[in-house]
Amino acid sequence: MAQNEEAAKVGNGTPPSLNVLVQYVKDLSFESPSAPASLRAREKAPAIAINVNVNANPLSETEYDVTLTLNAKASADSEVLFNVELVYGGVFRISGFPQEHMLPILFIECPRLLFPFARQIIADNTRNGGFPPLMIDPIDFAQMFQQRMAEEQAKAKVSAPTN
Repeated sequence: MAQNEEAAKVGNGTPPSLNVLVQYVKDLSFESPSAPASLRAREKAPAIAINVNVNANPLSETEYDVTLTLNAKASADSEVLFNVELVYGGVFRISGFPQEHMLPILFIECPRLLFPFARQIIADNTRNGGFPPLMIDPIDFAQMFQQRMAEEQAKAKVSAPTN
């Protein structure tokens, strides 16, 4: 057996695995409050604000529900052109990884697998709403995770009692 294969196996001899069991749309909303006026041609491109969030919840010892929330709001001047919100989830079976790898797997790898599907849903909905398809740029989930961990550590330091 190759050394890499040896290193990849855990105590019970099985290699680590990450499987997508199901993917689903949990919530989807598209609003174009000032249509059809919002569909007219404009001299300058609208401002688009995009927010991303990832959550994970255990379903069993090896299964986790991971949700990717994407909100995109386009506006021109003070007019909202469209607002699309998507909560896209996946159930993942994760086994054989050391405990210290679980948070990065749940908050980096799982959303990385979900993102292309969520991106397509957003693009299809904006196109179906009469706008050009919104193709969200790839998201650096590793950077998001590191930022979230830094914020959690900062909160813990602030709330920790000093002696």
